[in-house]
Amino acid sequence: MKKHLNIISLTNKLEKINYLRVEKDKNLAEFSSFKVGGPADLFLVPQKIEALQELMPLLIKSDLPYFILGRGSNLIISDKGYQGIIIYTAALNNYQINNNIITAQSGLELKEIADLAYENSLSGFEFAAGIPGSLGGALYMNAGAYGGEMKDVIIKAKFVNQTGKLIDLNKSELNLDYRTSILQKENPDWVAVSVTLKLQKAKQKIIKAKMDELHQKRWSKQPMELPSAGSIFKRPPGHYTGPLIEEAGLKGYQIGGAQVSTKHAGFIVNKGSATAEDIINLINKIKEEVYKISGVQLEVEPRFLGEF
Repeated sequence: MKKHLNIISLTNKLEKINYLRVEKDKNLAEFSSFKVGGPADLFLVPQKIEALQELMPLLIKSDLPYFILGRGSNLIISDKGYQGIIIYTAALNNYQINNNIITAQSGLELKEIADLAYENSLSGFEFAAGIPGSLGGALYMNAGAYGGEMKDVIIKAKFVNQTGKLIDLNKSELNLDYRTSILQKENPDWVAVSVTLKLQKAKQKIIKAKMDELHQKRWSKQPMELPSAGSIFKRPPGHYTGPLIEEAGLKGYQIGGAQVSTKHAGFIVNKGSATAEDIINLINKIKEEVYKISGVQLEVEPRFLGEF
């Protein structure tokens, strides 16, 4: 009852903030690359950083749980949804380009930034062109592919903390490491609002050739045609997850609508009717069987949101 009253009180305050869209009981499946998930109590869409600065202290004061949602590409959302507040950053999508420096807000998609880099003859971001997700999410995970990762190109980032204050950190302060950053370790309650990237000038035809090469690699080796969350497990030291899962005899294995991809066993795909429960059950089956045959303990890469 108290939580319900807190949500009503908070909603009344949030609806007075300019450049903030407030929605109730918003279904989250459409915001998940897996296309699974139930509703959130409140769904907030700040269209300016100032709106985010204004809402953060209200959230902290309300004592209600909240979650920062980018493009939902590395996320498994519970079928029960999320009993709390979602801050959806997609409307924070402005950018500036100055010579070889791109400063972009956190809601911009990686593909959009890769295209901007190409249009401005800037190289170094080709690796990210095919990674689904937002810039903020890529910073959070230190996303990477094909030998490149975010820490190679980031020089600084800007955040809003719990009190609504803007904080600037340079690269060395971001604690970027394999699939992790300061947002996972020291400051999980901060919201990334912009990231500055340093790239190199190059000829467009060279950049385009690299982007096309990586695009071809992805489509030939990964199940891009079906909903997924990308690589479902982090790479264990000295191993590759795909071969480990194949050795366990699980390539193509299916629980409900969730299947180990027949194209790349390191991916779980939604065949059209999967629930989050199907995906979790399949993850647990894979971990159990791989450990049984190899002794390797697989660690899940996507985040979990809600009650499982």
